[in-house]
Amino acid sequence: MSSTPLSEPPEDPALDQIGPALSRLRRRAPASGKDLSRNLVLNVIADAPGETTVGGLAAEMGVAQPVASRTVAACIAEGLLRRAASQSDGRRTVLELTEHGEAERNRFAAEQRKAFLEITVAWSPEERTQFARLLTRYGVDATAWSRRQAAHRD
Repeated sequence: MSSTPLSEPPEDPALDQIGPALSRLRRRAPASGKDLSRNLVLNVIADAPGETTVGGLAAEMGVAQPVASRTVAACIAEGLLRRAASQSDGRRTVLELTEHGEAERNRFAAEQRKAFLEITVAWSPEERTQFARLLTRYGVDATAWSRRQAAHRD
């Protein structure tokens, strides 16, 4: 994560295309809408630095709590998630991936890797690796930025 102060970005029109490009990436993922939601939930829970509640999941996904609750209920019914007592506060209920949930997460990742390789077939191996590293870095930095924004609002 970079803590470099903001500077004026170069006047490159490509910078104005970042948001639409990321939106297109999500829409073009090789999965059904149901898979997209499940994949997002599984990744948020797996990547969380600590315990995840339905409320925390909703905040991380940027959706209302009832939307997150319905998605979680579907994931529990499919055996992807389970509810458990918090280790730090037994009164709280947290979400955990099941073995089946981890297997589905791995299946999604394999599908996405296959699609990436097909989409970038004309790219050099170096370009693929550089893009993957930069996109991953962007995701990490975006998560940190989002958490800082939330902390400032609180």
